[in-house]
Amino acid sequence: WSEAECTRQQLPVTPENQRSVLGRALSLVRFPLMSVEEFAMGPAQSGLLTDREIVSLFLYFTVNPKPSVGFEAMPRCRMMGKELTVCRFSQTDSRWGYSGTSDQIRFCTDRRIFLVGYGVYGSVHGPAEYQVLIQLIHTASGKIIAANSTNFSSDGSNYTYRLMFKEPIEIIANTIYTASATFKGPDSYYGTKGIRKITVDSDSDKGKVKFQFSFAAGDNNGTSIEDGQIPELIFYT
Repeated sequence: WSEAECTRQQLPVTPENQRSVLGRALSLVRFPLMSVEEFAMGPAQSGLLTDREIVSLFLYFTVNPKPSVGFEAMPRCRMMGKELTVCRFSQTDSRWGYSGTSDQIRFCTDRRIFLVGYGVYGSVHGPAEYQVLIQLIHTASGKIIAANSTNFSSDGSNYTYRLMFKEPIEIIANTIYTASATFKGPDSYYGTKGIRKITVDSDSDKGKVKFQFSFAAGDNNGTSIEDGQIPELIFYT
């Protein structure tokens, strides 16, 4: 498009003029969502990006936590396919109490996914309201990648309730993250007979996703691989 626009404006087709006619639209190109191979073979050699932009994008592809780059890194939801859920418990029991400490569990995947929320348990005492702060933390650095303070109404059943982040979050393969939820509300159900390794069929040509859960040491309100809160991760591939 930029080449055609340069021609229309009777400008020489140069990287400088292409950037000029693109203006702020260039920053909306989702270079960070490409694979490193796609970026290296295409945009990195196009002459359209500055050396500094190329270096920052290669860093984005290869290090964690991700540095900020001047390009859109959020996927379009309509490109993300079918919503999927991984449940890490085999059974549900009662009851689980709250005193201001966050329930936390660590996880990693064998491929890139986009996390959109958690499934959590609600009240064992009939209808009740909860206030919850959900967070996703990059475990190695302790950086909070995403957070959302939200509410939900529980009807007293042992079903799970969806708590969603404001935007999808890119989960990098073989990187450990900590799922965290801080509850204000009455005692709830909890999961038991937890599973450490789970494979989810993505029901697409993208194949399966393997999850591995691990204990989040420290203040975690008792949540572990075997028992606790945050039974579900909701995601797209």
